[in-house]
Amino acid sequence: MSIARRLVVEADGGSRGNPGPAGYGAVVIDAATGETLAEAAEYIGVATNNVAEYRGLIAGLTAAKALFPDAGDALRVHVRMDSKLVVEQMSGRWKIKHPDMKPLAARAAAILPPSSVTYEWIPRAQNKHADRLANEAMDAGRDGRQWEASASTAELDAPARTPLPDRGPPGDAVAGAAKARAALAAARGGTADAGTLFDVDAGASEEPEPTDVTAVAGTTAVPASEAASPQIGWAAAPDLGTPATFILLRHGETLLTPEKRFSGSGGTDPELSAVGRDQAARAALHFAALGTVQDIVCSPLRRCRETAAAVADRLGLDVRIEDGLRESDFGAWEGLTFGEVRERYGDDLTAWLADPETAPTGGGESFTEVADRVAAARDRLTARYAGRTVLVVTHVTPIKTLVRLALEAPAQSMFRMELSAASISTVAYYGDGNASVRLLNDTSHLR
Repeated sequence: MSIARRLVVEADGGSRGNPGPAGYGAVVIDAATGETLAEAAEYIGVATNNVAEYRGLIAGLTAAKALFPDAGDALRVHVRMDSKLVVEQMSGRWKIKHPDMKPLAARAAAILPPSSVTYEWIPRAQNKHADRLANEAMDAGRDGRQWEASASTAELDAPARTPLPDRGPPGDAVAGAAKARAALAAARGGTADAGTLFDVDAGASEEPEPTDVTAVAGTTAVPASEAASPQIGWAAAPDLGTPATFILLRHGETLLTPEKRFSGSGGTDPELSAVGRDQAARAALHFAALGTVQDIVCSPLRRCRETAAAVADRLGLDVRIEDGLRESDFGAWEGLTFGEVRERYGDDLTAWLADPETAPTGGGESFTEVADRVAAARDRLTARYAGRTVLVVTHVTPIKTLVRLALEAPAQSMFRMELSAASISTVAYYGDGNASVRLLNDTSHLR
C-alpha cells in the first residue's frame, strides 16, 4: 500500500503592463513540515497577468509531480494562490471563455489525476514566496537574462509556515479538472462541447496591492451562471475583465500654485513654472521606469498640456485632449487667495463650502456641475480605454471628483483630500461599474 505524500503548491504570476513583461513563480512545500522542497520561476516575455498565473500553476504542479514521479494516486497536492480567477476556474465553480485560458487550464488539469489536487484562495500577503519568485523572474527578464535559483532570495520573504492539516478527500477540484480535460478533448476534435463548458471571459487582472487608500469595490464572487451586478465586499472580484486604470497626475506647479490662489478654467491659463517643469520631468522619468502607461489623456489647459507633453515625449506616446477634464471655473474668485475671497465674497464662500449646488461668485461652476461633466468624461474614457492603463493629466477638482465618485462619498469629502502639485492618484474601473481607489496623493517620485 502506497504511503500518501502531501504537498502544497503556492504559485503566482504577474505582468508589468497587463499585457507587458511577465513572469511566474511557484514553490512546492512539504505539507507535514512546511519545508520548501522546490522553487520554479521564469520570465515568459509579454503576457497578461492571467497567463502568467496559469503558467505559475503549471510549473508548480509539474515540480510537485517531478519530486515524486512514482507516487501515483498516493500524491496529494493542495494548491494555494491569490488569483481568485485561477482558483475558481480550476475548482469548477467558474467557467472559462477566453481562448488564452482554455489550453492553460487543460494543461494544468492534465499534470496530475484530478482526485489528487485541491485548490484554495489565499490573500496576497500569504503568497509572498511565489510572488517574490515571479518578481525576481520579471527583474531578470528586464535585465536580459533568465531567473536562476542560486541567486534567489524569495524564501526569505516567505511567511512562517505551519504543517497543513489533512483536509480529507478533494472536492471541487475533481469537477474543475474534469471540465478542463473535456475542453482539451473538444479542442482536439473530441465530442465535448467546449463552448458549453467555458462561459466566462477570463481577462481579469490580479492587481498589485493598493497603496495609501483602498476602496472596497465590486468584489463578492458570483457563479458564472448568475447575472452580473455590482457587488460590494471584501472577497476577491469575479471575472470582470481587465479594468480601465486611470493614473491621475495633477499638473506641475505654476506661479499661482505656491500662493494657493484659485486657478481654474476661467482665469489666465498660466504655464508651468521652473519648479513645475522639473516636476513634470521627474514624473516622466517615473512613468518611463514604471513601464505601464499605454495612453495619455489630458485637460486642455496649458499647465496640463505641458505636464502631459513632458511624459509623452519620454514615453513616445501621443496626447489626447479631453475637455471634460478641465479645472472648475471659479468665476470672480480666479487669481485670488482663499483669504481674499473670504474678505470680498464672504457670504458666497460660506454658501459654496456648505452646498455643492452653489457656484462661485460671478458665474463659476458648482461642484455638482463639475461632477456631471467629469463623470461624463470618465464614462467616455473608460469605454474608449477598457482594459488599458491611461495617464490622465488634470487638476485638483477633477481628480478629487473622480476619487469621491469612486468612493461614493459626499461632496464635502472634497475638502478632506490633499492633492499636491504633480502628485499621483490611481483609480481602476471594472466591467460591473465598480471602482477601486488604489493610490492618493503620492509624491514619492518627486523626492
